[in-house]
This record gives sequence, structure tokens and C-alpha cells, in this order.
Amino acid sequence: MNVRMGLIRKKSDWTIEDFQSYWLNQHGPLASRAPNLRGYWQNIVIDRLQRGIEFTRGPWDFDGVSQLWFDDAPQADHAFTASSIAQQLITDEKHFLGDLHIVTATQKIVVAAPEATRGQLLKRISTLRRRADVTEDDFRREWTVHADMVRQMPGVSGYRQNVVIHRELVKGQPCSYQQLPIDGIVELWFEDTTKLGAAFASPQGQKTMAHAKTFLSEITAFLVQERRIA
Repeated sequence: MNVRMGLIRKKSDWTIEDFQSYWLNQHGPLASRAPNLRGYWQNIVIDRLQRGIEFTRGPWDFDGVSQLWFDDAPQADHAFTASSIAQQLITDEKHFLGDLHIVTATQKIVVAAPEATRGQLLKRISTLRRRADVTEDDFRREWTVHADMVRQMPGVSGYRQNVVIHRELVKGQPCSYQQLPIDGIVELWFEDTTKLGAAFASPQGQKTMAHAKTFLSEITAFLVQERRIA
């Protein structure tokens, strides 16, 4: 399945509490009615520190990241541009969102987060940008190698890679890589921030981050609180 991810900023005159409440209680139920939707999670940003890594941070600053799963991209496009609730969604987004970038990605589960205890885990989402001298194909190949390294790091409770295949700087308007230069989005789960720090400080973690610098120019990390909507 493809995952459609919304990179979200609230309107500047909304408090973070009002934004989070509206996203959960008003917009969430509306978006969950999208036809052919297979799953929907919201990720609320709670921390913008890099934590455990020494890496250039990109320009991105989000208040939340949505994740909606469909069998394929055409189903997602129909749901948000031509379905019976498409215009309602657009109107509602304009009511409470300041910025909304959309990326569509293919997802690979490297380490499956335990479903029974997932709600108790700490989650980190990071956007990745490849180095200027690294091609898209090279990035994807090296990220596959990187996955095996992350798998060896102690304390990693879950790890998913999302390879970006489509970008919309403005929802509904496909854009170029130069306009939205995000190559991939990482999802990592740990028991807590102590385990997160220890994982990256370990010999395996140091080796993993040394490899990251051979093909990445930016990692922009966010700690999030995730909640399942559908």
C-alpha cells in the first residue's frame, strides 16, 4: 500500500491546544470517511530536538504529520479531489491549517513496532534530504543498506522507511523535487528518550550515522505522539 502523508502547520492565530483538539475531534472523523481508506493515524509534534544525532537540520517545522493508507495512488487522488467529501475536506483544512504539504510514499517495515504496546512507546519522525552529489537511485540503494544497520542498533522497538514518490507543496498541485526536497521519511520507536540516546551513542549507532553522512545532507527530527483515527 501507498501512504499519503500530510506535513502540517497550524494557523498562526490558533493555539497548539486548539489545533490538536480540532484535528482530533473535528477533522479526524471527516477525513476517516475518505473512500477506500485502509488506515489513518495522526502524529502530533511534541519536540523538535535532534536528540542523539549530530546532523544538519532542514528548514521544515511542522505541528503534525498525518498518515493515510490506500491500496494505490489513484485511490488516494480520487478520495481527496473527486469524492463526495473532497470539497468538505478542503474547506475544513483551510479553516484550521496554515500550511499543508503532501507527500506520497512507498513504505517498508524494517522492524515492526509491537502493536500491543505501541501506544506506550516514544516515536520519532524524521525527514531526509539526500546529498547534492547523490542521485535518487543512489539514495534508495544506500537507504536499503542503512536499514540493516539500524536493525542492529540496541533499543530500537520499531523502524519504518517511507520513500517519497510524489510531492505537492500545495495540496492538489504536483511539484518538483526542488520545490519540496524530501527524499524519505523515517519512523522510529523507542521505549523512552534514554533508550533513544543510548541507541545512537552505541557503536552500532555511531556506525549507522557515519554511513548516513555518506548519502544524506539533512535530517530533520520530530518527536511525536501518535493516535489512531481509523
